[in-house]
Amino acid sequence: MMIILVLGKHKVLRFAEVRRSVVGISPKMLTKSLRTLERDGHVNRKVYPEVPIRVEYSLTEQSEIFLKKLVDLAAWVKPHVSTIVKNRVRFKK
Repeated sequence: MMIILVLGKHKVLRFAEVRRSVVGISPKMLTKSLRTLERDGHVNRKVYPEVPIRVEYSLTEQSEIFLKKLVDLAAWVKPHVSTIVKNRVRFKK
């Protein structure tokens, strides 16, 4: 979900830019996630035949619709974060 939110905000990003924006993800996991999102039709991958090779990622039309739902979910989560954190702390006990 974070990758879709990041690409939705920036429209087109290269791999390193996505990696900087998605905190805590390893390059290997990011590559795997981007490939899965591409395979499932959520992300476009455009390769430019340059040296060094340049690859850009963007959302598909299908993902633009999903992005709107994610933004709605994020809007709901924001005012409830403190309750969620309290529940997590209580659960750990």
